[in-house]
Amino acid sequence: MAERVLIADDDPDVATAVQVNLELEGYEVYITETGRETLDVALKLRPDLVLLDVVMPDLDGFEVCRQLRSDPRLLNCPVILLTAKGLTDDKVRGFAAGADDYITKPFESAEMTARVRAVLRRSSQMRDLSPLTRLPGNFHIARELERLVSEPDPHFAVIYADLNDFKSFNDYYGFLRGDQVIIMTARVLTDALAEHGGCHTFAGHVGGDDFILVCDEDAAETVCAAAIAMFDANVVGLYDGKDRAEGGVVIENRRGEQSKHGFVTLALGVATTAKGAIGSRWEASSVASEMKSHAKSAGRSSYSVDRRVA
Repeated sequence: MAERVLIADDDPDVATAVQVNLELEGYEVYITETGRETLDVALKLRPDLVLLDVVMPDLDGFEVCRQLRSDPRLLNCPVILLTAKGLTDDKVRGFAAGADDYITKPFESAEMTARVRAVLRRSSQMRDLSPLTRLPGNFHIARELERLVSEPDPHFAVIYADLNDFKSFNDYYGFLRGDQVIIMTARVLTDALAEHGGCHTFAGHVGGDDFILVCDEDAAETVCAAAIAMFDANVVGLYDGKDRAEGGVVIENRRGEQSKHGFVTLALGVATTAKGAIGSRWEASSVASEMKSHAKSAGRSSYSVDRRVA
């Protein structure tokens, strides 16, 4: 699948020239002209990279970059700033806003494409992204949990998300349709996290149908409730009409025996520092996994919170 680049520039001549060069390199390119449009399109598109002009109507590039970096759904998307300004202060300001690189206009097309290629390569190597959900993988999950538990006075919650009866869906419809459930789950979880997770959030994809979320300790239950509501509302639409009407799928095993499987549901287990410290990333993972097992036994989308006093 071609990597997607979003060009944010209100100068159509510049945007078109950059688009042509990048498409010749095999990238899938989209163009926006204002800061707010860029944020809206970025949320829908989830691009692999944003080429962001500093001077735009409404929000400038610095503010757009800051907002991209503050959203857990987009914080891993690399940003290259494009500007006619070459002052050191502007470059420093751009990097402070979270930009990965900086190109001063006018620029040579060869330099621009080389920088895009380099930033995407570095981003892929550094972020350990899941190719399906574009969320950080196990390396970054472990590093984030290690960082949290090593803080002097940590206050956080770890949410372990898993799907019930996903195998039946995957077996019945095939793995490509199963991938759509995983992608939808990632979107639901990150949307709930962005809306309700508080100031310090993180989302990672362990693999398969397993995810890890981190949020403020007092936001965990709100995040879980929101994720469940969105998941249950969206998963039904991934079934064919007949199966949707019948409430699930019927699967026949090798012996010819049939069994009914309802809609896929979401199970969430929560480990939190609200009742006491979490001593290690292993403890955080273990407790959240234990709580997830409790939630899976509910027979519906559910969450379970560890309320034991440490």
